[in-house]
Parts: sequence; structure tokens; C-alpha cells
Amino acid sequence: MSLTVYAVRLGLRRGWTEFRQSVTSPGDIAYYLFLGGVFLGVLFFMRNKTVDGTELSLATLSMPSMIGGLLAFQALGGAAFALAAEREDGTLLRARTVPHGLIGYISGRVLGIALSTLLTLLIILIPSVFLFDDLVTDDLGKWLNLIWVLGLGLLATLPIGLIVGAMVKNPRGANTWGIFPTMGLLAISGIFYPITSLVGWLQGVSQIFPVYWVGLGTRAALLPESAVAVELGDSWRRPMTAVVLLVWAVVALLIAPKILSLTARGETGSKVEARQQEALKRVG
Repeated sequence: MSLTVYAVRLGLRRGWTEFRQSVTSPGDIAYYLFLGGVFLGVLFFMRNKTVDGTELSLATLSMPSMIGGLLAFQALGGAAFALAAEREDGTLLRARTVPHGLIGYISGRVLGIALSTLLTLLIILIPSVFLFDDLVTDDLGKWLNLIWVLGLGLLATLPIGLIVGAMVKNPRGANTWGIFPTMGLLAISGIFYPITSLVGWLQGVSQIFPVYWVGLGTRAALLPESAVAVELGDSWRRPMTAVVLLVWAVVALLIAPKILSLTARGETGSKVEARQQEALKRVG
């Protein structure tokens, strides 16, 4: 077994262990349930409003979009914040000092965030199946569609979050360059309302980034065909969704390890200590 494969296995084991500890922690469980409950509560109060041009409730139309939007938010913003925090507390520096430690670190971090994100999505998705009748849940092809969209969506967005987290100096920087821009993309990507209601140039901008395509893919997987009337070109554009997400995934996965390697190479004990001192001042 090569050292690289061994490092990946150790990293994945670490990611799984951290996730398992998370789902047995009362505080983390409360967070997952609270986040899922907020989304379900919003959807529940939207159930009696019908979307113009369709016979679907606003809740039914919004739920798949929220699934895609939450995935993008957790993967982009969550990964950026987690990496920035672990850069600040010295975790990234310690990973660099171990042979192939950075590879193991990336593997574990990606698996941990992916599992946490999928758990949150399931907390929303499972009750929604019973709450909203118009969702298409009896078609195996639709479920397979949802699986590949979520998988490609994670691969396309998670590495970008890691890149952002590696480039900022502290968690506040992750908010500025990771979480807030992601919220902006969610606002123009058809997550909260049909993208066709936006002006043309904003529609064009949103289609450059993976957030829009993740939302489109989840809608294509869970909504009836009549819902396509509110999409651009009256089409789900499944092949284009797969191509765009795959391109983002390949590019991001190629760039992320290089950026993290450069960042880790520049880490020193004195820099970590200085950032920790700054963090203490912020708390104080």
C-alpha cells in the first residue's frame, strides 16, 4: 500500500470518526434539528400559496431548491469557515509536519463536511416527502437523478470552500469571502424564487456558478414535469447540469490541493501564535 493511499485512508477514518462524534453530541444534534426545523417551518407556512403559471404550492416548488441551496451553503461557506478556523488554531500546521499529512487532512475534512451536509439534507427531505404531496417520490429514476446531482454538487462546491478557507487569515475572513458571497449567489440562483423573475444579466451571471445548477438539478429530481414551466427555456437541462458541475468539480479538485499545499508551506508556529493572540483579543 502506497503512503498516499494510507494517508487517504487515515484521513477518511478521521472524517468518519469526527462525524460519528458529532451525531452523538447533544449540542450538534440540536443544531442539525434546529436548522432542519427552521427550513421545514418556513416551507410549512408557504404550503397554501400557489406559484403563478403552475398548480404547485410555493412550498413544493421551493423545497428542492432549498435542498440544493443548503448543500451549496454548507459546502462553500461551511468548508471555508472550518478550514480558516483550523488554520488559526494550528491544525493545518500540524498536518503539514506529518508525511502526507495534508492529503489525509483534506480527505478527512471533505468526508466530514459532506456527511454533515447530507445529514442536514435528510432531516429536511424525509419529512417533506410526507408533508408535500406534489413532490415526485415514487420514481426510481428521479431518486437516482437526485443522488448524482448531490454527489456532483458536493464535488463542485466543497473544494471551492476549502480554497477560500486556505486563502483567508481567520474565520472572519471566511465570513467575508466565503459565507456572504455564497448568500449572494443563493439570492440570484433561483433558490428562493424562480430565476425567470430576475433580469437577464443576473440570469447569465448565476449560470456561471455551480449553485444555480445544483438547485436546478434538485428541482429536476423532485418536481413534476409541469414545474419546468418556470425554468429557463422550459427545460431541466439535465445534460448541461451534469457537464457544468463536472467541470467545476474537476477544476476545483485540481486547484484545491495546490492552494492548500502553498498555504500549509507558509505556516509557522509564530504565525499561528500571532493569529491565536488576535483571536483572544477579539474575544476579549
